[in-house]
Amino acid sequence: MEITGSLAAIGYGLAAIGPGIGVGIIFASYIQATARQPETAGLNRPNLFLGFAVVEALALLGIAFGFIWQGPAN
Repeated sequence: MEITGSLAAIGYGLAAIGPGIGVGIIFASYIQATARQPETAGLNRPNLFLGFAVVEALALLGIAFGFIWQGPAN
């Protein structure tokens, strides 16, 4: 039996684990900081969105490199 498929899909699945954990840590830290000092929620919010954007960029790079390294279609 021959197994066919794309290793790029497996690579993207593995590449999505890191950003998924990162987003969870970022939002958990924001919630914890807001719970400790509610008056700083507005000051921490830009850092929340900046961190979220940077981590999501890693996920997009993961899928892009998956398609790039996949090679030509047969």
